[in-house]
Amino acid sequence: MEENEEQSELSLEKGHSAGDSFRLHIVTWNVATADPPDDVTSLLHLNSLKSPDLYVIGLQEVYSGPLRFVSDLVFDNPWSLLFMSALAPRKYIKVSSIRMQGLLLLFFSKLEHVPFIRDIQATYTRTGVFGYWGNKGGVSIRLSFYGHMLCFLNCHLAAHMKYATERVDEFEYIMDTQTFECEKAPRIIDHRLVFWFGDLNFRIQDHGMHFVRTCINNQTYNLLWSKDQLIMMKKKEQMLQEFEEGPLDFQPTYKFDLNSDSYDSRLYRTWLGFNGKKRKPAWTDRILWRLRPKASTHDEPHGNTLDASEVKQLEEDKEYPLKIRQDMYTSIMEYSISDHKPVVGIFTLELRKMYKTPLVRLQAEGDWSADIDAVVLYSPLQPFPSSTWDWIGLYKVGFTSVSDYITYTWVKDDEVAINEEVIQVYVSKEEIPVQGEECMLCYYSSTLQCIIGISEPFKVHESKVAIEEGLVPEKVNRLDKSVASEDLWN
Repeated sequence: MEENEEQSELSLEKGHSAGDSFRLHIVTWNVATADPPDDVTSLLHLNSLKSPDLYVIGLQEVYSGPLRFVSDLVFDNPWSLLFMSALAPRKYIKVSSIRMQGLLLLFFSKLEHVPFIRDIQATYTRTGVFGYWGNKGGVSIRLSFYGHMLCFLNCHLAAHMKYATERVDEFEYIMDTQTFECEKAPRIIDHRLVFWFGDLNFRIQDHGMHFVRTCINNQTYNLLWSKDQLIMMKKKEQMLQEFEEGPLDFQPTYKFDLNSDSYDSRLYRTWLGFNGKKRKPAWTDRILWRLRPKASTHDEPHGNTLDASEVKQLEEDKEYPLKIRQDMYTSIMEYSISDHKPVVGIFTLELRKMYKTPLVRLQAEGDWSADIDAVVLYSPLQPFPSSTWDWIGLYKVGFTSVSDYITYTWVKDDEVAINEEVIQVYVSKEEIPVQGEECMLCYYSSTLQCIIGISEPFKVHESKVAIEEGLVPEKVNRLDKSVASEDLWN
């Protein structure tokens, strides 16, 4: 599905806008334990005229050998670092991530939206090797985006042609067992909008290798759709029928020779010593979505009425509508480090914001430098459950993630915040970097597990004392050479 900007704008006008529009870029890629490529410009469409508001990146088969996996538990893995380094200069930060063995899910947002992304939770479900190892399964991130409950589920399901039913069983098991500490949306299916993607491993059955490759060469992909296992299963399985998918108007993304655009050409040796068949191309890598059906009194059997929560949901859906449109669904063929090609889905979300004001206003008071203690002023704009574990972080402009702070200070108290009350906290000069930097402040709520306020950028001036005395920065202040602490995340 190719993108047409003019057509997209027209469809919005005809559909009568439900509010603000946000652009979402989803990537799924089985990277087959490969190291990251040098460049992800094409993968992330970094040269596009319209930049996404949100990036969601789901990887499968990230290398998880014992030494690398232990290292990745302490530090960000190479794939996360690659995406953070590509997106941070464009004012995106990594809001959340979760990893289960080779499954990795990353959520990035433009900085301007971060204070309105709340109720963030991440979890996982193992299905591979009887559920003990985690080589197969699903990882998810759920959150509230301007009040709308979204959930992103990255799966790697059972392989091989004959296990289509098992793949559906694994998916349904993940949907049934993953739960969140959220009264409004305790299960994946309770969320307003769910995206399901990953190496779902569904194959093209019945058709022979020659016919499949001929259709690919002629770009008559539609001749293969009727034998795609996921499309076939959707006709039989109620839960699958609730998920939508764009047309498969791109080459099957599996299986390729490494460092090549050629489909599998190797002969595989079986346990009897004979050469096995080459792998037939398939659309194993997919992106689907489910918009929660609207509650209606007409749907209730036997005249039963809706309960209070369902009535509230119905009223909320009417007052705060949410629409989705897929603008692009395609594979990116230029990457050849894996036997899978990455798949990209670009969406426009139209929604009416449930809130437009951050929970906290922040500002840096006066001049900041390592020569004098600094003052932070913050003011709650709405009531929220503050805590003594809340903190305010000092960040360089262009920071990569919540944990990428220079230093932090704890907030004043654990009382419920009062609207418009101005509170000040101090940052010791020993904690301020000696070298001049463009910085900003972020208020992190430990209860809500997210940033709820961001200051305007401001200048931290170079230390006059350090200049006059000719001291090198590391002798004056350890922060100038240190990497952000991970203490709060362990």
